[in-house]
Amino acid sequence: MDFTPGETVQMKSGGPVMTVERIAKDQKNQEDVVVCTWFETVGKRQILQKEQFSPIVLEKYEPSFGLITTRI
Repeated sequence: MDFTPGETVQMKSGGPVMTVERIAKDQKNQEDVVVCTWFETVGKRQILQKEQFSPIVLEKYEPSFGLITTRI
């Protein structure tokens, strides 16, 4: 598994940027899972979310930096 706690990841299909909290074993089938946390905007509040994912659906988050312009 290529994920480490504190690293940022995203689902391969898109979605929010998440932080890897820990690597664990699924209680049903004992396979590795990645426990992730992220914030979701609900109204004007940021709500902490937590879920576990199979490593196969995640990829390391690589921010894309576009051209920065300054308006005068």
